[in-house]
Amino acid sequence: MYAEERRRQIASLTAVEGRVNVTELAERFEVTAETIRRDLAVLDREGIVHRVHGGAVASQTFQTTEFSLDTRFRSASAAKSAIARTALDQLPAVGGSIFLDAGTSVTALANLITEQPRAREWSIVTNSLVTALNLANAGLTEVQLLGGSVRAITQAVVGDTALRTLALMRGDVAFIGTNALTLDHGLSTADPQEAAIKAAMVTNAHKVVVLCDSTKLGNDYLVSFAGINDIDVVITDEGAPETFIEALREREIDVIIAH
Repeated sequence: MYAEERRRQIASLTAVEGRVNVTELAERFEVTAETIRRDLAVLDREGIVHRVHGGAVASQTFQTTEFSLDTRFRSASAAKSAIARTALDQLPAVGGSIFLDAGTSVTALANLITEQPRAREWSIVTNSLVTALNLANAGLTEVQLLGGSVRAITQAVVGDTALRTLALMRGDVAFIGTNALTLDHGLSTADPQEAAIKAAMVTNAHKVVVLCDSTKLGNDYLVSFAGINDIDVVITDEGAPETFIEALREREIDVIIAH
């Protein structure tokens, strides 16, 4: 595991548990205590956690930092691939309609959809330039790219035109990515325009499936776009804290662990 990925998981664990211990983290990630102390020092400088004697506690600030599309694709790539494969089981029946947002895990799912025998029979709506191009290049004909402005950092289409179009649509299943997921504030992201598109997809879908790798659990971003009660299914990876999984299931959310 790369240091960046380990630090993201440590940040998530700290957010979920409230406090983490150097010794326990060293055992969990099979590294030395000194390596964990360096990780915590980096996270503390970035304002993600607060160092305390023997470990760290969660920061209460809302995050606003966004990363480039390339960086997001490389982050937790193995987990995202596993999550995307697992999400195939949530696809609707033949002839169904699908919303795909601009999340990188959702993009990974879209690539797998192109390999499915029934792919050409689904009606797919997306606000992701990458996803729309990939689906079209694979020969899928029932693909609609929402119109509007394009955010360069995520290559996502946003704005009033896209929202007006979505208001007229209904999806059997919405596959939604998120920057963060907490029990109190639900799903959140950094940009209000992308949040608005995600919220519209959630509102207008019969079933909402969230693709969320474990490094995002317990974190909070600036703009909330859906509450816990709006979610039907969460697909995450084996790094997800058991306490968080149990809390979601207690709220009648179907949590699926991708392997």
